[in-house]
Amino acid sequence: MLKFVLFDIDDTLFPSTEFSTLARKNALNAMISMGLDTNYQSLNSRLTKIIEKKGSNYEGHFNELCRQLKVSEPERFIAAAIAAYHDTKTAIQPFSTVPLTLLHLKESGFKIYVATSGNSIKQWDKLIRLRLALYFDGVFVTEKEKDQMFYKRILVKLKAKPEECIIIGDREDADILPAKSVGIRTIRVLTGKYSSIKSRADFTIRDIGGLLPIFHRFK
Repeated sequence: MLKFVLFDIDDTLFPSTEFSTLARKNALNAMISMGLDTNYQSLNSRLTKIIEKKGSNYEGHFNELCRQLKVSEPERFIAAAIAAYHDTKTAIQPFSTVPLTLLHLKESGFKIYVATSGNSIKQWDKLIRLRLALYFDGVFVTEKEKDQMFYKRILVKLKAKPEECIIIGDREDADILPAKSVGIRTIRVLTGKYSSIKSRADFTIRDIGGLLPIFHRFK
């Protein structure tokens, strides 16, 4: 019997790829507006390479950018970038069908959790800003890539059998394959930058609203 529902966050509950692109654009333009003597295309190219090398969870992207540009007294440019980035967060919204779907799952008696990678505080910050935090019974976070051991630890903490769990996520490598390898059912959401990758998930949907017909099969 299905009891526990696990959700990824980025590009599953909200369009994080679109948000990140907009937030970084606003941050770089803020640095230029503050007087940084360069152009947006050059800054964006450098920042993209920094993110690819350091990872998206690295907290010193703009510091590294200023270091590479040999900016003297970089503090004002870094502050401008961070302020613009965080101001963009006020505009983030979940995919339109997410809140109602989560409500239906809660009302149906399922326990709902987040299974994600990154920084715990940042992930909670996303859920709070999205106004989704109260739907969830808990959050499981790994600072590494999600792998088989991550999902095994979740099963232990939930005291659950694999067949009692299902995960919904957008990434084949992080959400689907490692969870499937420990016996957890899987649903792939075909959204975001990974949407064209072929899936081995038990089910695929193009919108979170497509979950409810699938869950009716488990009643």
